[in-house]
Amino acid sequence: MNPILVTGGAGYIGSHVVLALRDAGRAVVVLDDLSTGRRDLVPDDVPFVRGDVGDGALVRRVMAEHGCRAVMHFAGSIIVSESTREPLRYYRNNVAASQALIEACVEAGVESFVFSSSAAVYGMPERCPVDETAPTRPINPYGRTKLITEWALEDAIRAHGLRVAALRYFNVAGADPKGRSGECQPVASHLVKIAAQLAVGARGGMSIYGDDYDTPDGTCVRDYIHVSDLADAHLAALRHLEGGGESVTLNCGYGHGYSVRQVLDKVGEVLGRALPLSVAPRRPGDPPLLVADATRIGRVLGWTPKHDDLGKIVSSAITWERKLLAEAAP
Repeated sequence: MNPILVTGGAGYIGSHVVLALRDAGRAVVVLDDLSTGRRDLVPDDVPFVRGDVGDGALVRRVMAEHGCRAVMHFAGSIIVSESTREPLRYYRNNVAASQALIEACVEAGVESFVFSSSAAVYGMPERCPVDETAPTRPINPYGRTKLITEWALEDAIRAHGLRVAALRYFNVAGADPKGRSGECQPVASHLVKIAAQLAVGARGGMSIYGDDYDTPDGTCVRDYIHVSDLADAHLAALRHLEGGGESVTLNCGYGHGYSVRQVLDKVGEVLGRALPLSVAPRRPGDPPLLVADATRIGRVLGWTPKHDDLGKIVSSAITWERKLLAEAAP
């Protein structure tokens, strides 16, 4: 079978998808500019091209050289707070670069395209769990860039017959159970990542942003999905498209949530001691509850998660942080 082009394949989620593809016996080519990814997260036997996904000529050359007929697109900027400070960079990295990639794919005759989207497209949903028919009202530049790219793909579907799976992630966490990859963002922004850093001594403290929400314990509730389950969802989406399935937009979550305090309590339980925590004011734009209605992904793709366990998610994240700490030791 022809190789799959994975953009951003040296990043957190992209590298896990590369591992899942290789475990499934699929050939892969990775394109990544290493602005946030790590080259050592890509297996040595996977062809790697360092470059910008927005470079249409480069993308066309790579696809022609390797005969790629499918693309999985992860490259882009992902930190919500950063997007509010540097919105134009997010439009350049997420919208303009994706448009160039989509155009190159259409010109090259790519048949299947799996897009890394986000639950951020929903903004502050009126009801929860939120399903794929909910209004899309993003409240930050990051969410808007994801939604605009979804729109561009919808138009490419209608005009050019491209088959697309847009996967809207909820809160991705954890690390490869075999220790081959994990989150390496230079600036941690995800709760489980930050808590795992605190657990291994890589940071001195952390704050809970708001403990007066209308939730059972006053802290925000989120749907946390293990990154390896998310990788399997991408493979299922690819198989769906390659088998002639129609284009589809799907939530990626478990359909239930945990509060911030529940996550931190679980970290303490795994660690065997409580974490040093403080409470800070709410952050603007944080919805109290954000949980996926995950019915559709199971029905359409036959996807069944294997790691739907908060303890497993937290333990794998802590193990990965210990590995990073050991690598950084003199």
